[in-house]
Amino acid sequence: MKQTDIFDVVVVGGGPAGATAAHELARQGRSVLLLDRAGRTKPCGGAIPPRLIRDFAIPDDLLVAHARCARMVAPSGRQVDIPIDNGFVGMVDRDSFDEWLRARAALAGAQRREGVFETITRDAEGTAVLRYRPARRKATSDGTNDIVEVRARCIIGADGARSKVARQGQVPGADRTRYVFAYHEILQVPDDPALQPPGYDKARCDVYYQGRFSPDFYGWVFPHGRTLSIGTGSADKGFSLRGSVQRMREACGLAGAATLRREGAPIPMKPLPRWDNGRDVVLAGDAAGVVAPASGEGIYYAMVGGQLAAESAHALLATGDVRALRLARKRFMKQHGQVFRVLGIMQWFWYGSEKRRERFVAICEDKDVQQLTFEAYMNKQLVRRKPMAHVRIFFKDLGHLLGLVRV
Repeated sequence: MKQTDIFDVVVVGGGPAGATAAHELARQGRSVLLLDRAGRTKPCGGAIPPRLIRDFAIPDDLLVAHARCARMVAPSGRQVDIPIDNGFVGMVDRDSFDEWLRARAALAGAQRREGVFETITRDAEGTAVLRYRPARRKATSDGTNDIVEVRARCIIGADGARSKVARQGQVPGADRTRYVFAYHEILQVPDDPALQPPGYDKARCDVYYQGRFSPDFYGWVFPHGRTLSIGTGSADKGFSLRGSVQRMREACGLAGAATLRREGAPIPMKPLPRWDNGRDVVLAGDAAGVVAPASGEGIYYAMVGGQLAAESAHALLATGDVRALRLARKRFMKQHGQVFRVLGIMQWFWYGSEKRRERFVAICEDKDVQQLTFEAYMNKQLVRRKPMAHVRIFFKDLGHLLGLVRV
């Protein structure tokens, strides 16, 4: 067993949350190890809003497409197009996007290693000892000599939903999270428009609110330039996600498209009640449960969470006060907690039946709803301007809830 020197922070997980945390800490002069599993890409539509691009200095060449319209499809087949006026939503491929984030962290000074996290223990002085199995190393006959040990003053768990770091680090409540299971396929799109599916638009994201594609979430077809992501999610373990995607492919004219990748993973449904163990572990990204309800958006919130986890770790190292670790969740919920609560109510109510999904799509046809929704999405905060627009939306929503509006 090989033991290395101690790190200020070991970040487990090299997705957007972990890579952002490692980058932030390395920029501040901390010694950082970024440990990531090789060859793992999360199922994701790949949409990133302008605020993420701006706040995290994402270069334009990472954007494989610019979405300028969203199409909502109701159970009846009714389509509502929502244009993105004077802007766009960036689309990224997670394999290349995540690798760029990891490389940026390394350029800032973080040390990268590929391996699978195993356990956290303590040495005689109480310092965390983290063990991992390096990637692509053959196991020995007794299965021990391929384990590497590192010590860490602080650990950031960014290892996804069902975080092993959270359980090993004894973060309270980490074992009680509920999940949606997501699955998508990356397909090749023919360059020749004549060979593309009828109605396909490389600048439009299609969202299907139909029970045949998901009984409690939605299905999506998101453009990625020369490829696209087609996927769905559900908390119903008896629902076949692969079967649903196959039906979507057939319905969208994509049954014969070449499949480049298939990926699936659990997605948390709400933020964990605690993100730290009160000692030396703090969580970020899916490990902390920061995927937005209703929309399923996670990249922006993962990167914000990674940034806040880095700030908390830095404060712990600077002061020795373990209460600094609580700041990550406290600051996140102050900024985004209200949005998560509103979206959670939306998902619970509007996705509950085909009738409600039909009315939800009908509401999205309203121009006030479209404008306020996209302003909130693009800027990542609830829109408090235009009070009369909110009043109009309230009465329109009430009409739909009471069945007074024909759809």
